[in-house]
Amino acid sequence: MYLGKYSLRLRIFLAMILLVLLASVLIAAVTVYQYNEEARDYHNDRLDRKEENIRESINYTIRETTYPVSTETMPLIFKKEIYEIAAIHKLQINLYDLDGGLIKSSRATFETDSLTKCLDSEVLNTLSNTIEHRYVSKTFENNQAFLSSYSYITDKKFKPLAILNLPYLEDDNFLDKELNEFLERLSYAYLLMLIIAISLAYFLSKYITKSLKTISDKMNETRLEKRNKKIEIESSSEEIATLVKSYNSMIDQLEESAVKLATSEREQAWREMAKQVAHEIKNPLTPMRLSVQSFQRKFDPMDENIHQKVDEYSKTLIQQIDTMSSIASAFSNFAKMPAQQNEMLNVVEISRLALDIFSEDYIVFQCDESDIMAEFDRTQLIRVITNLVKNGIQAIPEEQEDKLIVVKLSEEKNQVVIEISDNGIGITEENSQKIFEPKFTTKNSGMGLGLGMVKNIVETYKGSITFTSQKNIGTTFKVTFPKN
Repeated sequence: MYLGKYSLRLRIFLAMILLVLLASVLIAAVTVYQYNEEARDYHNDRLDRKEENIRESINYTIRETTYPVSTETMPLIFKKEIYEIAAIHKLQINLYDLDGGLIKSSRATFETDSLTKCLDSEVLNTLSNTIEHRYVSKTFENNQAFLSSYSYITDKKFKPLAILNLPYLEDDNFLDKELNEFLERLSYAYLLMLIIAISLAYFLSKYITKSLKTISDKMNETRLEKRNKKIEIESSSEEIATLVKSYNSMIDQLEESAVKLATSEREQAWREMAKQVAHEIKNPLTPMRLSVQSFQRKFDPMDENIHQKVDEYSKTLIQQIDTMSSIASAFSNFAKMPAQQNEMLNVVEISRLALDIFSEDYIVFQCDESDIMAEFDRTQLIRVITNLVKNGIQAIPEEQEDKLIVVKLSEEKNQVVIEISDNGIGITEENSQKIFEPKFTTKNSGMGLGLGMVKNIVETYKGSITFTSQKNIGTTFKVTFPKN
């Protein structure tokens, strides 16, 4: 039904009635959903508690038995005990061997024939291939819902002996009765509210004038990103004239604010970009300065390896200069800094190269492999390592004597793992939630963009970065990314 041809008064009336009806239906739906969720959680929690208690009884029986503990002796061990345990906990117990065959049940002998003699492959696969080694299924029999949990029974050395199955009946009669009573009371309350809403909507809509429709339409058309027209009404009451005047004044202020906002957003964008560029350029300057100072201090023209050392120092400086050049190019082109140039790299070699720029003798590199190949951007990989190492150096107080930073490189399946640990002051719990936020820093200098930049780089390559920290003990950052 098209409501545009009906009066505003009628539309307000219908809207209020519809709002009450929708609210009543929504609350009823939410109530039913909430009751169902509570019932499900109640049964799951109750099954968990039952299973935990039964497992304790079973473990106690296994510890106290005089039989050799094995899968083959499980029927002997629980020859009588399974009935006692089932009676105490008021829950049926079934035991299966590791291949899924039924070996013992607490059900009466004439009822056992109806049990499943062999478990499905899905149950066995889930038990053996999941961390929890547990499987829960839901079935329906004779209009009744059953939860069945499957888990391993193990010996003292955690070796699986058998599979424990606990069928649990979900009895919702009490909850259903409570829900029906609540919905009945709720329907009476909303019936009363509907009558009140109809009366209120009728009397309220009588005082709505035709002029308000024009104002309402204009307000609905008002947009920040476009030029809005003012309302012009030749004859109207004093109240409507005041409302129109306020609206026209708001339009003037809105247009002025839109211009200021656009200007402010442009300026803020340039400021943020300038800060980012300044930070990224500053990062390679520090290791370049350290490299030059180290070269100046260790330079010996009579050293027989002088040419090799000069070549190493030159490569380090060229690498950092290339990083600065890529940053400058990216800034001039309004692109990401620096642009990705993926290639197959030896992560071990690049990591050693990144650490060569540091002169601190307490930086230790550990890697059991000589070659770990991965597809990554050379410059960005160096930036990740140098930023994290530099962060570790800054986390260690200058007066501390036993300074140590360990850079550990390894591979797990198809993943490259880089762990950088320091024995500094650690990260407080308060700061741990904000450590990767841009512009957050606990130092007196710096702009707090390093860790945020590292996180962005790692996530660009579908990787992750996490950390663990203890106060006054140290912090470990773990970077993981796929090889390709």
